[in-house]
Amino acid sequence: MTQTQEIRDVAAIDLGSNSFHMVVARVVDQDLQLVSRHKQRVRLAAGLDAQMNLDNAAIERGLECLAMFAERLQGFELDNVRIAATHTLRQANNAHIFLQRAREVLPFPIEIIPGVEEARLIYSGVAHTQPESDSKLVVDIGGGSTEMIIGRGFEPLLINSKQMGCVSYTNRFFANGKLSNKNFAKATLAAEQRLESIATRYRKKGWDIAFGSSGTIKAIREVLIGLGYEDGIITSKRLDKLIEKLCQWNTIDDIELSGLTPERKPVFAAGVAILAAIFKDLKISEMHFSQGALREGLLFEMEDGFKRADIRMRTTENLASKHLVDLEHAARIKGQASEFLQQVHSQLGIKAKSELFDLLEWSALLHEVGLSISLQAFHRHSAYILRHTYMPGFNQEQQRVLAMLVRFQRKALKLHEMEEFTLFKKKQVIGLIRVLRLAILVHGQRNDEPLPELHLEVTEEKWSLTSKDDEWLEHNKLLHADLVTEQEYWQNAGWDLSFEQLDD
Repeated sequence: MTQTQEIRDVAAIDLGSNSFHMVVARVVDQDLQLVSRHKQRVRLAAGLDAQMNLDNAAIERGLECLAMFAERLQGFELDNVRIAATHTLRQANNAHIFLQRAREVLPFPIEIIPGVEEARLIYSGVAHTQPESDSKLVVDIGGGSTEMIIGRGFEPLLINSKQMGCVSYTNRFFANGKLSNKNFAKATLAAEQRLESIATRYRKKGWDIAFGSSGTIKAIREVLIGLGYEDGIITSKRLDKLIEKLCQWNTIDDIELSGLTPERKPVFAAGVAILAAIFKDLKISEMHFSQGALREGLLFEMEDGFKRADIRMRTTENLASKHLVDLEHAARIKGQASEFLQQVHSQLGIKAKSELFDLLEWSALLHEVGLSISLQAFHRHSAYILRHTYMPGFNQEQQRVLAMLVRFQRKALKLHEMEEFTLFKKKQVIGLIRVLRLAILVHGQRNDEPLPELHLEVTEEKWSLTSKDDEWLEHNKLLHADLVTEQEYWQNAGWDLSFEQLDD
């Protein structure tokens, strides 16, 4: 008798500055089989104006592409699709408008990921699709940013994302469409300046083999093959020859190179200049092309079951440890917050086992990271740390939710300072803020004395905290005083909190 194989389809989409990519795969038991790749040149970065807003034409091009992808994804489960947006949507002030409209076209959440998280996922994509090597350098030149990672096996060890890409550098150094040694020299020098602060660390760390991934490096490889370098290996000497060759034409439009596609041509020269700078500064002897990139990284992380949750748990624990958090106290808050949320999640419109449970628990573990800076206004310090620290496994909005939860953990509720969210409902985040505040408050004495069993109830807008122990507040006068203060904070915010009062 043969055992039934578990089969599911998964897809990953990478919303890049130049092109949108989608890769679809089938998971058969523990194997991942790539089924199809789809790519559309969208030129999103070209639509950024001086105020860093995306123009309507760029938004429409993006939505048109997503509508095509949506056809392929009909019938896919929500959990089996991951969409990551990179540099241009990180930069765009009106990214939220694009995301709202995208949701109407493609019913899956889009995550805007930080540059270093993009780099981690690129490394994972390359590491999973290459034969094993001791250590590797991975370089990915996108439309708006360039990621450089050194790692061993599946573990990235040195990660950087720099704001230089083939679209942004085309606009800066080749805007007139002119090809000249002078323009190449300017572009290369600018890239070297970007690399100045990290080059020594990379050279010191070293690597056994260098890989390039994604469109820019793929195009350079194809062109080198067209020029007679049949092995497709990229070297510094070959890049110099390529620049020499490019300068034989007066303008970008004039370029005619075997292997260079029409859609890659406008941004090709800038990509060559950036890679030449990376070769020079990092002293790379040769580079091979890898099919794996960001979208494969997203795929393998999905296929690997709970790997992403594990990464985020490890990130949270490392951050707590780094900032000398009282782990016993944090664990008590985490347990209490989780218990409260279990009691009221359905009234708050939060599904059981939703990611919001995880975000609440992580915020509970990290709510005191700001104490490492100062006790005064530590909730604000905590929020700053969680918003601006690189947290592997988290996208930008998840970090913003964590920052909001710890920002509003205590003191007055200045809710006008709350941000808008795309992946999560504001009402749900406010529900988590209330839960976290109460969990922190009931453990305010920071002692080992067990609390009586507490019950949290939500009826419409009224929140009630009660206990089967009739005298729970009689024995906890400080807690009672804290609850009275908290009740005032809630009233000022238009919220209603009740608890069993002490007898007069």
